Amino acid sequence: MSTWLFDLGNTRLKCAPLNDDGTIGGIVALDHLDGGIADAMARALPARIEVAHLASVASTETTVEVLDALVSRCRRISRARTQARMDGVRIAYARPDKLGVDRFLTLLAARARGGAALVCGVGTALTVDLLDADGLHHGGRIAPSPRVMRDALQARARQLVPDGGTYSEFAADTEDGLVSGCEGAAIALVERSLAEATQRLGAPPTLYVHGGGVRELRAHLSSARWVPGFVLEGLARWAMAEATRPAGLA
Repeated sequence: MSTWLFDLGNTRLKCAPLNDDGTIGGIVALDHLDGGIADAMARALPARIEVAHLASVASTETTVEVLDALVSRCRRISRARTQARMDGVRIAYARPDKLGVDRFLTLLAARARGGAALVCGVGTALTVDLLDADGLHHGGRIAPSPRVMRDALQARARQLVPDGGTYSEFAADTEDGLVSGCEGAAIALVERSLAEATQRLGAPPTLYVHGGGVRELRAHLSSARWVPGFVLEGLARWAMAEATRPAGLA
C-alpha cells in the first residue's frame, strides 16, 4: 500500500511518501504561485496512491485544486487538523482551530525528537513556537517574513528596489539597508524568543528552523538546526497517530 504526505503552503506543495516505519521518503517540492499545480502533480506523482494525508494553509481555491487532483488518483484522502492534544503534545491555544496546522505539525515533529524546542518557520509568515520537554506548548509569535517585509515596503514606496543587497550590521546604501533591516528584524525576533525561552525553561531549548525563507537567516543563527521537511515529518506523526486512534475519539 502506498501512502503519501502533502504539505500545501502559500507558495509550494511539498510531497513525500510515508514509509512503513513512519519515516518519510524523498521530498518533491512543486511551486504553485503561477498556477498549474494539478499538471505539476500529474508529472511528479505516481498514477495511483492508496492513501493521501494533506495539511494545507493555502487558500481554499488552491486547496480544492489539490484535493481534486488527489481524488483522481487516491483511494482515501485525510486532511490534518490541529488537535488540542496529540502524540504527547498539548497546545496552548484555547481554540485549537486558530493554531495553523503547519505549526501544530512541527510541534509533533519536535516532540518526537525529544527535549524542549523552539520552532521557527519562515515562509510567507515568520512563526515561532515554544515546546517544553514535557510536550506543553507555551505559545508563540507570528510576524511577516523578511520577503513580505521587503514587498510591503516596495508596495508603499515604489522607488525602493524589491530585491538585491548584502546583509550588514550598518549598511552604507539603500539596497543593503533594506535586506539588512528586513532580515535583521527576523533574526532579532528569533534571538529574543530564544532568550526568553531559555529564561522561562531554565535552559536553552533546541532551535529548529524550517521553510523556504530560512536560507538567508541560517548564517546568523549559529545554534539553529535546519529541518527542511519539518511539517512533513510532523504530518507523518499525525498520520501514524490517526491510524491508531480509537474510533470516536477527537
